Amino acid sequence: MNFQQLRSVRETVRCGFNLTEVAHALHTSQPGVSRQIRELEDELGIELFVRAGKRLTGMTEPGGHVLPIIERILLESQNLKRAGQEFVAQQSGRLSIAATHSQARYALPQAVQEFRQHFPHVRLHLHQGSPKQVAEMLLSGEADVGIATEALAEYDALVALPCYRWTHAVIVPPGHALLDGPLTLARLAEFPLITYDTGFTGRTHIDHAFAQRDLQPDVVLSAMDADVIKTYVELGLGVGIVASIAYEAERDLQLRAIDAGSLFGINLTRLAVRRGTYLRGYVYSFIESFAPTLARSVVEQALLGTDSEVSSYDI
Repeated sequence: MNFQQLRSVRETVRCGFNLTEVAHALHTSQPGVSRQIRELEDELGIELFVRAGKRLTGMTEPGGHVLPIIERILLESQNLKRAGQEFVAQQSGRLSIAATHSQARYALPQAVQEFRQHFPHVRLHLHQGSPKQVAEMLLSGEADVGIATEALAEYDALVALPCYRWTHAVIVPPGHALLDGPLTLARLAEFPLITYDTGFTGRTHIDHAFAQRDLQPDVVLSAMDADVIKTYVELGLGVGIVASIAYEAERDLQLRAIDAGSLFGINLTRLAVRRGTYLRGYVYSFIESFAPTLARSVVEQALLGTDSEVSSYDI
């Protein structure tokens, strides 16, 4: 049994049983992948995959039981490498962060700047995606840390920690009618709306608020990017609903913001890491820089726990 055999099995599942893609991912040949899988099956005495001719179509029942063990072994091998690197080169390495656009654009810059000042020899890689994609990058090992408002707490394999609370803001051009008088959901529903795609940046709270009042908002455009939303509000296509941190008065000179926290409630941004992952010292430093309440002792305690989300800390 060797790690290449285990990687072949794991990548086969990740690539939807397409051995051509597996071979590409592992920088080997398709016959080589097939051989690695068959040799492991022979050693274990079980078939891991369902076959239709030469094609793999799914996992057998024994394969389904073995896969989590393979995942743990490969994770621990990576942890072993990281533990060694921690002592050989404490101030250098690689940190991969996955975040939604709103987090990458508005919440992360200060933490990244502070981190670079303390760890100039650590290579930073910033990936952007939907909350689901952020979670998948964590699960696959592509990212060390993930930051998003939605989805992260839904995965048992992730430890999702609360970072900060925030509210939405309604953005309009100067002189807009909504700037006069109290803001209500009923008044807001009278205008065409521009806001986030479903599953992004608190969109769940927005939809829920209108549904509770039996209102059907006219969302004429949705996007994952607050800057895109603001651009189309400036063009007069509709009224925008964005995260309050996305409105910058000194930059958004052609827009005005109205606090909408009372309409859509409080949202919670979370930072997640994969359960069981060994985190190097500078990763803990970055986490605390981004969310001061998440000191190393807090994160370590969460990693030792069993809950997928830790919500008892003050934020």
